[in-house]
Amino acid sequence: MPILQGPKKETRREFSGDPEDYRLSLVEHLEELRDRIIRSIVYICIGWTVGWFAEPKLYGYLDTLTVQAVKNTIPKGSDFKEIFHNIPEMFMLKLKLSFMIGVILAFPFLVLQLWGFIVPALKPKEQAPLKKLAPASVILFLLGVVFAWLILPSCIHWFATYLEEFPGTSLYQDAGSMVFLVLKLLAAFGVAFQLPLIVYILGELELLSAETLIKYWRQSATAIFVIAMIVTPSQDPMTMLMMAIPLVILFMGSVYVVKFSQARKKKRRAKIANPDPEESDTYPLE
Repeated sequence: MPILQGPKKETRREFSGDPEDYRLSLVEHLEELRDRIIRSIVYICIGWTVGWFAEPKLYGYLDTLTVQAVKNTIPKGSDFKEIFHNIPEMFMLKLKLSFMIGVILAFPFLVLQLWGFIVPALKPKEQAPLKKLAPASVILFLLGVVFAWLILPSCIHWFATYLEEFPGTSLYQDAGSMVFLVLKLLAAFGVAFQLPLIVYILGELELLSAETLIKYWRQSATAIFVIAMIVTPSQDPMTMLMMAIPLVILFMGSVYVVKFSQARKKKRRAKIANPDPEESDTYPLE
């Protein structure tokens, strides 16, 4: 019976650049999403495997730096040690660290999968500015990581100085907690520094105007401080300020970039709507 026959699998259509030529049914959208998710899982597993072998050297390097920073700060007479509470903790720490390394390594490929799923819904004029953002995204991510790395010693020093208020005490903490804090801090700053790109994309897609962003800059700055407070792994005011202040500066810079871009678009549209007769005579249309 025909009803028992499975649907004939069609060859996937190539994306021509125009979303009108790439309309998919609900089932095709779900199949596309499934394929993207499966590829993302494969990339994470590959990164996880690499992270499993890279973890000892990375952990040793970061742990040595953080332990030395703490020991240089705590008062004399206080002891500092990293400890495990039970036997399975060593394996679980390696598992979690290698997974985090794997996600970091797979992140660029995960972004490509997300972009590949979204791009068919955008028109060519919407895709053009977004395609140029990949290098800027990498630069901003690295800028955030470098900035976090520079303020890291000050953060550790700030935390460790509070041990002076409790004389006669020692600091025993879970092994790996400092390394996790470093990795989370680096990742949080790298992701947070993508804010200018988000503002630029919304401006290019004309979902936000520069005038609106400038008008509500106080509310935007407040929102940035709240986001910094949530995103900062250590939840301390110093690290929050060190994240929020450069983000506010980057945000204001991106607002003026959007303002310039939108003004140029308006001028171009006005020129098309009201062409200059002298220019038309000088450069006749073919």
